[in-house]
Amino acid sequence: MNFALKKTTCRVLVVSLLALSFQTARAGLIGADQAAAGTAPATERTLLLGTLERAEVIAQLQAAGVDPRAARERIQSMTDVEVHALAQDIQAAPAGGVNTWGWVAIVLVAALIWYYAIRK
Repeated sequence: MNFALKKTTCRVLVVSLLALSFQTARAGLIGADQAAAGTAPATERTLLLGTLERAEVIAQLQAAGVDPRAARERIQSMTDVEVHALAQDIQAAPAGGVNTWGWVAIVLVAALIWYYAIRK
């Protein structure tokens, strides 16, 4: 590499470092409560209200004698802690029923019990 190319490269790097150094960032510490309070309650409340839009949920609410509009109003009036607890319950709840692999496991266990316990 010749001397002129090295000199030009160094000048470009010095100018770019000087130009970038004027853009300063400000960092600070925030508490966990401030970080968690940002968007989580709004997102969870949206999740709950979105769940109430499903036809199956509306049918189940009406079968239980609950007006879907009253349920929406109740969710709107809930505190953030209540919304968080209900959203966690919904997300942790099983989807319902035994899936195909569950039935396969039940049949397999029943066949093994029959083979080893009853057949002999």
